[in-house]
Amino acid sequence: MAFKTLLDPTASNPLGRQRTIWMTLHLDPILLALLLVLVSCGLFVLYSGADRNLEVVKAQGIRLAIAFVVMFVFAQLDPSVYRRWAPWLYVAGVLSLVAVLVAGVGAKGAQRWLDLPGGLPRFQPSELMKLVVPMTTAWYLSRHFLPPRFRHVAVGLAIVLLPMGLIIDQPDLGTSLLVGLAGIFVVFFAGISWKLIAAFVAMVSVSAPLMWFFVMRDYQKQRVLTLLNPQSDPLGAGWNIIQSKTAIGSGGIEGKGWLQGTQSHLEFLPESHTDFIVAVLAEEFGFIGMLALLTVYFLIILRCLYIAATAQDSFSRLVAGALAMTFFIYVFVNIGMVSGILPVVGVPLPLVSYGGTSSVTLMAAFGVLMSVHTHRRMIGA
Repeated sequence: MAFKTLLDPTASNPLGRQRTIWMTLHLDPILLALLLVLVSCGLFVLYSGADRNLEVVKAQGIRLAIAFVVMFVFAQLDPSVYRRWAPWLYVAGVLSLVAVLVAGVGAKGAQRWLDLPGGLPRFQPSELMKLVVPMTTAWYLSRHFLPPRFRHVAVGLAIVLLPMGLIIDQPDLGTSLLVGLAGIFVVFFAGISWKLIAAFVAMVSVSAPLMWFFVMRDYQKQRVLTLLNPQSDPLGAGWNIIQSKTAIGSGGIEGKGWLQGTQSHLEFLPESHTDFIVAVLAEEFGFIGMLALLTVYFLIILRCLYIAATAQDSFSRLVAGALAMTFFIYVFVNIGMVSGILPVVGVPLPLVSYGGTSSVTLMAAFGVLMSVHTHRRMIGA
């Protein structure tokens, strides 16, 4: 028995054997469990936010199932595969963004999609860049000694800014910010000096007026002005923020109860099952419900940062850290815009809001994180 145990340490250790099964499947059980809790709660809230429309919940359930399959597939690939393919995917992504500007399909004043042949669904290249940009930036910086020199930082920022500018021109300010921040987090985690960070902040501050006058569209300017004074147009541009804040405040400590929200069910709250679904949750489950949701998000982010911290190589560490912080930005921006502290930029609440494209992208990112964690060449977790 001792000899058998020596050859196979998990033979008399059920916990070790279970860990081996998870590593064989290339899944992180802790992160997977937290994601399942989050999407389950999301479907529960979505039923109310969609005004008890079961078809919406079924459609979201199918999309989430596809997203979990995508996560599983991405988790099976070794991080070295992502490192090798990152620059080629980046080139393909940039060319796709150019194709969108030239021959893309428009909707609601934005041109963001490509029609694919053979009856395939529309393709939105900017969603792909949420993963490709941090991977490519990490690929470039990890090929040099860290912390990077100034010229390497400049090239890394150029890798980020090129697709970001193309996405802004669609126009899609929300997605461009997410793509840009994902790449900038890679540069930050690479270990740049505080002098360079201060210089970058100063550059952004100086360029802000130029962006206001020469880059931002009229509707984007209106969103900023509405944020500063929503009462200036309470029945127009300020309606969304006013009704959202009303729904959040009316929830109190314990909320009004599931399916009892008045703002959403009486159709005062716009987009109650998509961008503003967190207002539905706050109204029906109150402060306690919001605290529970934020706790789940916090644990997911904490687990992702742990995976980044225990990664074995620079590329994996940079990518994992950037994806973890991008998920945090999703949560922060959505809750910030719904509560009236950030402009409305159309960022959904991750894995809770109704929508398929963002869910698939996020689950693909979690697949990459699980790949980083389970392909480590070491004994133990």
